[in-house]
Amino acid sequence: MSDQTPDGTPGQTPDQTPDGTSEGRTFSEVQAGERAMLRRAMLSTLLLVGGLVVLGCAVGWFVAGVQGVWGALLGAALAAFFCATTIWSMQRTIGRPPTTMAAVVMGAWLAKVVVLVVVLALLRGADFYDPYVLFVVLALGAVGSALLDYQAVRGARIPYVQP
Repeated sequence: MSDQTPDGTPGQTPDQTPDGTSEGRTFSEVQAGERAMLRRAMLSTLLLVGGLVVLGCAVGWFVAGVQGVWGALLGAALAAFFCATTIWSMQRTIGRPPTTMAAVVMGAWLAKVVVLVVVLALLRGADFYDPYVLFVVLALGAVGSALLDYQAVRGARIPYVQP
């Protein structure tokens, strides 16, 4: 599809307004929308983790006593680290080229894998926590954070293609 009119003069693409901005918004307004969306995602993720700490500790106490509480705390801490790291790395790369954003997010992912391997190696054989409570809280944190991130992105008014 060409963005030229039939007479050969440059025209506007369907998603652009006459001033060349997407949906009538400037590039800085789009970045502000992205920042607001990521702040909303971070806040909702931190609220989710707070809820996981409270509910996970309560359920962990009833299921496995003090070991369940430790499992819930470890699971919530890992969930907070994993979910917040991705959002934080996206916040830091707003307005930068896509390759920079991809490199930072990929580096953060590698760091998370290393942290997970180190934490699991340190916890191997330890009996002060319940591994099942840790797993359930961590899984709920990961799935819940993904759903909250989806909700934040869906509710954001930012274009798919930047001008």
